[in-house]
Amino acid sequence: MIQTDNIKSIEIDREGKLHVVTDMTTYPMIYRTATEVHWDVDKHSLYSPKPREWSYIKWYSHILDVCKTECSCKLLLTTETTWVNVPEELKNEIIEITPENR
Repeated sequence: MIQTDNIKSIEIDREGKLHVVTDMTTYPMIYRTATEVHWDVDKHSLYSPKPREWSYIKWYSHILDVCKTECSCKLLLTTETTWVNVPEELKNEIIEITPENR
């Protein structure tokens, strides 16, 4: 059974990593999926490495896909989701690819 959790925040940190901050669920063992998605205990976030070949939008989609397929949790954007250091164009792309979540 797939559970859901809200995305509290989406952030690009100083190192260029994309963080998807979850509301309630934690994923400390996600590194075991060998998908390059990791868990930041301090930020309470799933995060990607700094993009090399992949764009931020591809990493965002990958994080959500890994969370759904490997952890049985669908992450949802809400009207309360905050955006930190995310360019407006990227924010709009993220919203566009997840319209059912708004």
